[in-house]
Amino acid sequence: MRIYIMTDLEGVAGVQQSLDWCYNNGRYYNKAKEFLTMEVNAAIEGFIEAGATEFLVADGDGAGGIDQLLLNPAAEYVCNWPAGEASFSLTDGKFDFAAWVGQHPMAGTAGGHISHTGNMGVVEQAVNGIPVGEFGDLVFLATELGIRAILATGCEAFCREAQSLLPGLETVAVKKGTQTDPGNYLSKDAYRKHNISAIHLSPEEARKRIREGAKRALGRAKKEDFGLAKLPAPPYVRTRIMRADGENPPRIIKQSHPSSILEMRRSAISVEVMPINPADPAIRKVIGS
Repeated sequence: MRIYIMTDLEGVAGVQQSLDWCYNNGRYYNKAKEFLTMEVNAAIEGFIEAGATEFLVADGDGAGGIDQLLLNPAAEYVCNWPAGEASFSLTDGKFDFAAWVGQHPMAGTAGGHISHTGNMGVVEQAVNGIPVGEFGDLVFLATELGIRAILATGCEAFCREAQSLLPGLETVAVKKGTQTDPGNYLSKDAYRKHNISAIHLSPEEARKRIREGAKRALGRAKKEDFGLAKLPAPPYVRTRIMRADGENPPRIIKQSHPSSILEMRRSAISVEVMPINPADPAIRKVIGS
């Protein structure tokens, strides 16, 4: 039984904000990698107890979030995908199930911790008009490939987001964001500092709950039918509404394909610079209303 595990740093217990914890020049970056790797190991231990035997851990953090010296030896590890690789290795062989560890909520999530989608400049990402963060974006691809998602861990707001997209999904909350304003009107730099307040579990308690959650998730997945998203009808269009950033005005970035989520992700990117029209709902999301 082979399980794909996508990882990120911002949804890990003890990771407090991005600048000091999630960049390779941050003073707590190595500690964040340790925290994430140990949460991944906890998930692997739970999956093994429930019968899984093979694992591919995908490092989804831009700077790299896994410490390979600490990673459970039962797992293979992948990172740094080549240009044009849009599946994050979901297409590399057959996976029975997929899991997410350390995931953060989508941009503009009230109550989320370090909420963003790809980078702090994104106000909203959507596929065929359905708002999705990094989790939902990849879940749509996993669904197209027939790979069931069974576990997701992160802050409470992310867990709500994941369960909304995939009812029945096993989730484990390891912290709780305490901001109440989505912050869509903020600049990129101001937004980065906006949603960093949270109440964390201890790393040890977080790992215990993740281990138990992974064991429970795989046990349930053997008996219950959950983990595939309801895909919108093709053609597929993925849009990102971007904040003003330096000399760049608010803009929309688009990718599309007539029939395939995977090929949409591989398609050429088009950029539309949005006119500043306060009555335009897309603009209002960028500049605030």
